[in-house]
Amino acid sequence: MTVKVTERDASHISHESNAAGVQIWDVHQQDLLVGMFHNETDAHQYKAELETLESQRPQ
Repeated sequence: MTVKVTERDASHISHESNAAGVQIWDVHQQDLLVGMFHNETDAHQYKAELETLESQRPQ
């Protein structure tokens, strides 16, 4: 499984949010957007939760 955290770039944020300095962190699982966070730490915690759940799945 691939889970990654990326910061959303300015071209994908509204002009108003960009002007206000809003940052959004996206969490993708197998190239699907599964979460959006305003805090990078929260995004990484969610990523860790997904990875833990995946490792507990029977194969």
